[in-house]
Amino acid sequence: MASFEPLQPLFVLLSVGVGLVLAPVAGLAPIAHALIAPLLAIMLYATFLPMPLQQVGRAIRHFNVTAASLGMNFLWTPVLAWGLGAIFLREAPDLWVGLIMLMVTPCTDWYLVFTNVAGGDVALATALLPFNLTLQIMLLPIYLLVFTSTLIELNLQALFSGILWVLMLPLLMAVLSRRWANHAWGKAWLQQQRPKITALQMICLNIAIIAIFTAESRALFERPGLLFQLLPPLLLCFWINFWVAQAVGRRLRLSYAARVCLTYTTLARNSPLSLAIAASTFPDRPLISLTLVIGPLIELPILTLISQRLRVIKNAQE
Repeated sequence: MASFEPLQPLFVLLSVGVGLVLAPVAGLAPIAHALIAPLLAIMLYATFLPMPLQQVGRAIRHFNVTAASLGMNFLWTPVLAWGLGAIFLREAPDLWVGLIMLMVTPCTDWYLVFTNVAGGDVALATALLPFNLTLQIMLLPIYLLVFTSTLIELNLQALFSGILWVLMLPLLMAVLSRRWANHAWGKAWLQQQRPKITALQMICLNIAIIAIFTAESRALFERPGLLFQLLPPLLLCFWINFWVAQAVGRRLRLSYAARVCLTYTTLARNSPLSLAIAASTFPDRPLISLTLVIGPLIELPILTLISQRLRVIKNAQE
């Protein structure tokens, strides 16, 4: 994973470019639109497949970090995202919904890479992963009902159908596949296949991005300032949460490694999961999906800069 993740912003940019180039081709838009949900479902299957869903003992032993992480991710950050949307995106409800969906889904993969780069506790970050995954799946429908039902028309049937087919089915298939693979070839085999699984995940994600921009580029051309509208709330969300995580870490007297873990588990976002739900639930509101594609273009460089900032903090403490 580490070899791919630093290049993810470049891959996303290239995928966006390819999608924009293909957009004018007659007849491609409906085909691309039909491919989006299946590609994202396969991507989530590849995401869930190697995921350690039972390593919770370490997280329980570090209850202070676990409680702080879950509190920031599932209580504080949704309210912060809604508030920043109310300030900056009141006239753009689809972008507001996209911001909320991005910020209420904690990352389940590349935050481990950044935790490692910054010298954090990767084992503890891995142990927190099942909590983040389970709670975001359970709470995402509730967040949409609470925070977005007054902004856009929410089709509950489409929401729960999307969660079932694009999220729960891949998760169930991944659990069954992992058990079968462990029984047939042993637990080590699946970990040995992790680079191939990660490659499949990234290929599906980037082809899905190509399909989104091929199918929905008209909405982007109608809103050329989309990126600049999203910059202020996104930058503030990451900036505020970084300093909140640092303050909480100092208050709890966490070690540097544990504080890095807390920082990245509360900063990195799971844009692929939220994108999959948005594409299946809001097919007629492409700006929501476009927001969730643009999010990582801003997020990943920020996470890289934060790793350098954390190193500076560590050197200052030594």
